[in-house]
Amino acid sequence: MILLDIEGTTTPIAFVTDTLFPYARAHLPAYLREHGSSIECTRAVARLHAEYEAERHAGAELPPWSVMSYVEWLMDRDRKSTALKELQGRVWEAGYQRGELVGAVFPDVPPALERWRAAGVPVGIFSSGSVLAQRLLFGRSSAGDLTRFLTHYFDTTTGAKQDPVSYARIAETVDLPPGGVTFVSDVVGELDAARMAGMRTILSDRPGNAPPPPHDHRVVTSFDEL
Repeated sequence: MILLDIEGTTTPIAFVTDTLFPYARAHLPAYLREHGSSIECTRAVARLHAEYEAERHAGAELPPWSVMSYVEWLMDRDRKSTALKELQGRVWEAGYQRGELVGAVFPDVPPALERWRAAGVPVGIFSSGSVLAQRLLFGRSSAGDLTRFLTHYFDTTTGAKQDPVSYARIAETVDLPPGGVTFVSDVVGELDAARMAGMRTILSDRPGNAPPPPHDHRVVTSFDEL
């Protein structure tokens, strides 16, 4: 099985930082006004408030509580908050449905996904973005609906991306030994964690990615090399 990160691996980092994040920041207030009483929104806000209280008790310098002030505080720090990712996914869902967002993928990604499916190799996603956001990006991508090539989706509800336990859980979920999974990411810390869990690892070196720290993972610049 091939397990893929998204940002910096299948998708340019700029699409996330320059398109998705600003879109969520701009449209979240309207989403909260329109859907604030929904079960999904109520639960996400409750989780956000619990995170806020935990941060406060830990001594973090936080703004006075409001959903938007805390969300902006999290986004400014690129925090991998599961509740934040859920709200962002809901906002992006509306944007994709209105045609205001189109998922970006590198040109070599669609043919690689098709090649792997033809070879009988399952492909999954592990991203800090919510499963909803993952399905939206690949389902409404610039290359069309790519979800038909993907068999599994994992987000931070599985665990942190730099925790080896997360990768052990993924291997168990897909019913494969860790050595039967190859994880591709642009983040060395994630690859180190996956390797500690027994997975094979490959570093994605894409245009716009930050230079990685010293490492000994195999490096590819395109999925054509996989």
